[in-house]
Amino acid sequence: MPLPFLTADRTFETADDIALPFDDRDRWRRPYRPGPWRVGMAALWLLLASFVLFSAVILALTTSASEAGVILAIAFAVILCSLRLLRVGVWVSAHGLRRVSFFGTRTTPWDRVVAVRTVQQPVRWLGLPRTVQGQALVLVRSDRGPEDAPVLLTTHNADFLARTGSFDRAADTIEAWAAENRRR
Repeated sequence: MPLPFLTADRTFETADDIALPFDDRDRWRRPYRPGPWRVGMAALWLLLASFVLFSAVILALTTSASEAGVILAIAFAVILCSLRLLRVGVWVSAHGLRRVSFFGTRTTPWDRVVAVRTVQQPVRWLGLPRTVQGQALVLVRSDRGPEDAPVLLTTHNADFLARTGSFDRAADTIEAWAAENRRR
């Protein structure tokens, strides 16, 4: 009985340049995985939410329902914050480039994108005020000057801290999306 998986005596044929049949380019997708710092913080917030939910159940059983309702609302707010933290990043589709931050989302259509490039500059460490020397992926738009280019990704943000190889792959992927979709 032949087995369908790859064996050592068979050649491995790939077609990397062919899109998968389920690959929908109109769907928003993040071209990289969330980093361990971002996932770890979201997990800690969800752990905190579980304790708050447990306290809401205890309050509902022992005291008034209004106090339990307030604590339940706090738990749901913590859960929503942790889910929003996981959504933060750069998303791409055939429509444009979307920068999702914790408090807002900005979408730039591809026809306004002049360039997406990697530059060496001081970057913020994990989003804190402290800056260190690193690389940043910046977006140059047609309606703004090149000196007013917003930073999309850095080597020291929560997704790529101590993962320079992952930053390089993500930056190359986003630059490729920009180059491909600006030509259309």
